[in-house]
Amino acid sequence: MKLEQNPSGGRATLIENCLREAFTPSKIEVRDDSHQHAGHEGAKSGGGHFAVTIVSLNFQGKSSVQRHQMIYQALGGMMKKEIHALSIQALAPDEL
Repeated sequence: MKLEQNPSGGRATLIENCLREAFTPSKIEVRDDSHQHAGHEGAKSGGGHFAVTIVSLNFQGKSSVQRHQMIYQALGGMMKKEIHALSIQALAPDEL
């Protein structure tokens, strides 16, 4: 997915939609923290700073590294342009 396909919803909404489609989470929150990084070198290229909290059965039995890799894969090309930094809290339902 590209940002241009969802111009009015913003990048946080696009990220959320991608993750909902990939993981069918019982809980998801995507926060855009880009405003806290204005002037930051990475922000100059247009990439945003985001924080994701996601709870899904897909993470059951997976390590933290595996969960992060799954999220990066789901977001695909967004990690190269639209997202400069991504803070991830990925949990299985029994970890709440």
